[in-house]
Amino acid sequence: MEYIPAKHLLHRNKGTEWFGTDHTMNIYRGCCHGCLYCDSRSSCYQNPDFDTVKAKAGALTILRDDLARKTRPAFISMGSMSDPYNPFEEELELTRHALELIDAYGCGVAAATKSDLIVRDIDLYQFIQRHSPVICKLTVTTTDDALAAKIEPGAPSPSRRLAALKELAGAGIFSGVLLMPVLPWLEDSVENVLSVAEAAAEAGARFVYSAFGVTMRDGQREHFLNGLDRAFPEQGLGEKYRQRYGNRYTCSSPRAGKLWERFSKRCGELGLLCEMRSIISAATRGYQDRQLTFFD
Repeated sequence: MEYIPAKHLLHRNKGTEWFGTDHTMNIYRGCCHGCLYCDSRSSCYQNPDFDTVKAKAGALTILRDDLARKTRPAFISMGSMSDPYNPFEEELELTRHALELIDAYGCGVAAATKSDLIVRDIDLYQFIQRHSPVICKLTVTTTDDALAAKIEPGAPSPSRRLAALKELAGAGIFSGVLLMPVLPWLEDSVENVLSVAEAAAEAGARFVYSAFGVTMRDGQREHFLNGLDRAFPEQGLGEKYRQRYGNRYTCSSPRAGKLWERFSKRCGELGLLCEMRSIISAATRGYQDRQLTFFD
């Protein structure tokens, strides 16, 4: 493992619209899941060696000092730029020890991952949830393990992630699914979207939050499009994307309207939250002394 310097681990968010969190933390840099679509490899993030996972040197000491400086408890997002449960975490346990510090300083946490390793830390999420909000988010873009193996070749299968979700939910952790991205011409069918929602509900999810499309920008766009052509050589997907989206950043599915209509209706039937404000409200309910910060 290569270690890179860092001055701070906690960074204040501009707003709390994304799951209510007011700070972001990334103990690792880069990712080895190999997801074709990952926005975090974009040039603006200045990480040309994105596929190699590196850890922040002295991360736990830095995090402790960052937390000690807070005048009130933070609500911390993990997993925005690198997966906190990459394969190296099993041995290094940096994320686990970070959760211990988050608990000790009375903070809340929202973790996003594609790894079932998250269930190792159920005990810590339970401890934190006693005093602060916890949101565990498992990314699932399809329930088709074979399709996912082409799009997300280094990540645990969707079936493993859904099994992890079931464990989290069974342990009383507020948890659900990130159904994003939904790739045009691959995943943007009603059948695929509803399959994810129904599997999430069966696993005990409280929510499914989706975006029907994908993002593309410099440094990531060509990697993504060339990867699609390699993974699906008969479909000409790279050219389809170039013709429809060009250099656009936000690339919504042509079926986005219909998908949202069917998806939101089915979520209602299944008792799943699917709108951000409702998810934040449910996750933070009962922590009234902190409530005013969640919708800044």
